[in-house]
Amino acid sequence: MRLYLINPSNPLVSLVKLRESFWNRFRVWKPLSLMVLAGLTPRDWDITIFDENRHLPDYEALPRPDLVGITAFTSQASRAYELAAHFRGKGVPVIMGGIHATMCIEEAAEHVDCVVTGEAETVWPQILDDFCNGRLRRRYDAAPADMGKVPLPRHDLLKGYFFGAIQTTRGCPLNCTFCSVTAFNGARYRHRPISEVIDELKTIRERAVLIVDDNLIGTRAAHIERAKELFRTMIAAKVRKKWIAQVTINFADDPELLRLASKAGCRGVYIGFESPSVEGLAEVGKKFNLLKDADFHGAVQRIRQHKIQVVGSFIVGLDVDKPGIGRCIAKAAKEYGIDYLSLLLLTPLPGTRLYNDMAAEDRIALNHYPTDWKYYTLTFPVARYKHLTMGGIIDEAVSCNRRFYAPGAIARRIWDNLRHFRKPLATLAGNLAYHRNLRFSEQAYVAFKSNGGGHPRVIQPPDTMRIDSVSRPVQGPSVERLERVT
Repeated sequence: MRLYLINPSNPLVSLVKLRESFWNRFRVWKPLSLMVLAGLTPRDWDITIFDENRHLPDYEALPRPDLVGITAFTSQASRAYELAAHFRGKGVPVIMGGIHATMCIEEAAEHVDCVVTGEAETVWPQILDDFCNGRLRRRYDAAPADMGKVPLPRHDLLKGYFFGAIQTTRGCPLNCTFCSVTAFNGARYRHRPISEVIDELKTIRERAVLIVDDNLIGTRAAHIERAKELFRTMIAAKVRKKWIAQVTINFADDPELLRLASKAGCRGVYIGFESPSVEGLAEVGKKFNLLKDADFHGAVQRIRQHKIQVVGSFIVGLDVDKPGIGRCIAKAAKEYGIDYLSLLLLTPLPGTRLYNDMAAEDRIALNHYPTDWKYYTLTFPVARYKHLTMGGIIDEAVSCNRRFYAPGAIARRIWDNLRHFRKPLATLAGNLAYHRNLRFSEQAYVAFKSNGGGHPRVIQPPDTMRIDSVSRPVQGPSVERLERVT
């Protein structure tokens, strides 16, 4: 039996344009969810994983599969449905799972033969058995996985990546309005056994690894202690991987945690600062950043002292954001001393409180689904923003990114890293990747404008929805953050 597992592309995201930019290869990682499913598939199946983020296969020239499985973030949904139509037209059953199918079950069911909701590995063996016996169901609802029984992913099926990928926890103790982690993975913060994490790390060929956890260290004392034990075990096992991960700002509060993380191979962390204002943090529910008088500059510098680079994520388009917010974010990012700025446009993703609220208020402008899902990359304006026109929010993003990634600003960051012996070449590579992608993003926005902001019929009235001008930004190291894994 031949099985194709596909991670669809999104042609609007310059992140995946590896041929146009050498540096983008440092911002793409293996699709872990598909490797997990491959690890659960009996060895008598002929399995091929296609990651369209790296290249678009010529499916017509390939052998006909017996079954196709597709995973998709919201921004990949349109392409996922195109692929489903192609294979179903050849009589091949198509299964779709992942975050978008889970949040938009009825929509997905219109385009595929079978929809899987939730953490797919808990039902995958049953799905394959049902398929082989001619009783594949239209829908399978997966329960949260037992983290002690997560199978070893088939890392061997994908090669040529700079980053490998691994997961050590699921869920996030926070519940931000724009994030669907809780809706997908549940509110409970779950850990994999550390011994199994170490065993898997040893099977990953890539020297650099992305830990895809939504929050590697958690927020409670018990979470922090577990993270320390993980790092101690990585050191003792001499894993010798260089890795990056998502954490909260409390990462900087524990000197021992920082020391152990650095010694275990941590070279970068992605931190959601979200907004430079107290009002903005309250709006998105990121009150954790306000539990005490926050010294973000001091926190960032404590992290960087351990030769760990910091990617700071901010959102533009909140209800509290007014003209000039781009300049304010760039200023805050500079004051915090972060190495890279990942600027995202406020995007109501299905399954989030933000989506429900904006839909109830008729504030979702690009709602011609499924076609418009391709704009839900966190880099295009898809909603009606309170104080910013669609052209205005683009201008704010352009202003912010051009200020932060101006050649002089990059040079100052490189000099600072060189002066403190903090991997200046890595900082140069990362900043050049962001700077290089500004041009691609500007081109994408020109096309967006020429199409009337996606669909003219949707965005004509009111006058505040005019697209006044178009320029740039590019998304950070993730598509829809590092949205769900399975």
